[in-house]
Amino acid sequence: MNDLREKFLKFFEKKGHKVLPSSSLLSSDASVLLTTAGMEQFKSYFVLEKDPIKEIGTQRVATCQKCFRTSDIEEVGDKSHLTFFEMLGNFSFGKEINDDPKNFSKKGYFKKSAICWAFEFLNQILDLNSLEVYVTVFGGEDKIPLDKESFKIWEKEIGIKKEKIILKGKEDNFWGPTGIEGPCGPTTEIYIKGIEIWNLVFNQYYQNQEKKLIPLKSPGVDTGMGLERLTMIYENKNDIFETSLFLPLIKIAEKNIPSIDLRKKRIFADHLRGISFLIADGLVPSNKEAGYILRRLIRKLVTFAFLKKLSDKIFKEGLVQVILQYKNFYPELSKNKEKILEVFFEEKKKFERTLRTSLKKIEKFKEIGAKEAFFLFETYGIPKEVLEEIVPQKIKFSSQEFEKELEKHRKISRKGSIIKFGGHGISDKFSKEEIEKITKLHTATHLLQAALRQILGNHIKQMGSDITPEKLKFDFTHPKKLNQEEIKKIEDLVNQKIEEGLKVIKKEMSYEEAVRQGALAFFKEKYPEKVSVYFIGDFSKEICAGPHIKNTSELKKFKILKEEAVSSGIRRIKATLEF
Repeated sequence: MNDLREKFLKFFEKKGHKVLPSSSLLSSDASVLLTTAGMEQFKSYFVLEKDPIKEIGTQRVATCQKCFRTSDIEEVGDKSHLTFFEMLGNFSFGKEINDDPKNFSKKGYFKKSAICWAFEFLNQILDLNSLEVYVTVFGGEDKIPLDKESFKIWEKEIGIKKEKIILKGKEDNFWGPTGIEGPCGPTTEIYIKGIEIWNLVFNQYYQNQEKKLIPLKSPGVDTGMGLERLTMIYENKNDIFETSLFLPLIKIAEKNIPSIDLRKKRIFADHLRGISFLIADGLVPSNKEAGYILRRLIRKLVTFAFLKKLSDKIFKEGLVQVILQYKNFYPELSKNKEKILEVFFEEKKKFERTLRTSLKKIEKFKEIGAKEAFFLFETYGIPKEVLEEIVPQKIKFSSQEFEKELEKHRKISRKGSIIKFGGHGISDKFSKEEIEKITKLHTATHLLQAALRQILGNHIKQMGSDITPEKLKFDFTHPKKLNQEEIKKIEDLVNQKIEEGLKVIKKEMSYEEAVRQGALAFFKEKYPEKVSVYFIGDFSKEICAGPHIKNTSELKKFKILKEEAVSSGIRRIKATLEF
């Protein structure tokens, strides 16, 4: 496993790439819950908002990126679906292009180099040339032409027979853009033994909001190859859970639960990996967004253990195994070993208490529809998949029906939050003087969040806010109590920005553009086409609908009154200003 990572990264290092570390699973891109692809940390280079030569010294980069796909949670347990996985990738971005596979400069490259190197790595470095290989190429659709260049490279440069080069349409072999506009382009995919193993994306167009494709002046390369699939092919296994990546965890499950079925073994192995990496990157269980994903994984395992009356031993062994297995490449796991165990077992203990009390409530229902399922979730914190595990015979709702109930709740929450955050409707409730105070406190929450992220880390996410004319309450994700030194640093940093007299500037732009510029966003489900982004100097950028002051000097002095727990993994700061 480590050998394959090292082979890949060393291979591309020799081709002039700079090997960069994986970014966090807690994505800075507000349009996604968690990091889903290797290219996410390089978006600003692909659209030339940043100069890669100035920033990292090269236009060629290779990584092994931690990724998490929330859409596959329900599918985990078959041969191939995962939540957490690792993506090997090589990337090219920037204005200068030298598409000669024998040239290993710092300049960018395009289709010829990307395809030739991919084939060289698989066949010469990994010696997979004896296996059945075919490739797919974009065949043209919606006035976008056939990717003749890639077809020619595969046929003439690599020597793939024409019948092994399969033409496919946009659904399979055209990537992007993410959102309503952005870079996009044709892809070519490599299949070994009938399995898609490597996807090479060639960003050669920019799609504008009218869906018109404009050729990019500086085309880019974005490739991705899942380490788990590669390991399966390399080790000649039939599914990913038979590989060396999963076998140690599978054996722990079998040892502790001799009667465990195949699907449960796979879920055990997958979820423990995902849990370990999410906690190591600073996530804590909660009922919102990414924190809820972590909570779902833990509670699914805890429910199974609760029903089977398993001891803590199986989970401790499993979590420690993940840490030992990955610590050399991801040192954050060993650094956060105690935290991983503490967060997991604290959530386990709390949910077991919930299970004991809520099981009696569940027994009262003859059948459970979507409304009843949402009531049990909202009141007792029991996810629908746990209900499906405990009382499958009582379930009388579909996932879609449950999502409708959830969306109703989200709409109510969004509406309430707009009022609480001072966005609309406050003029009827407060006097002009009180509105001025609320406006100042609202702006102070922007400074507070930026300070929290700078002092404590980018895992900080706003979980709620409430503002009165006297004070503000700000809820945020953080796994432990703040000490006095941290509180002072946060308070001092906010006051420093007040003293600097930073301008507060509002800009209207598309949601996608706001995200590209690094603006923080909340309630990710829906945003209008145009959003307001408030820039406070270079210190804070947030999408927001609320009222703001013009300059931070208007705030005078910021004072933290109290820091306290709200729930597991959620802290609250109460603060005020001098008026």
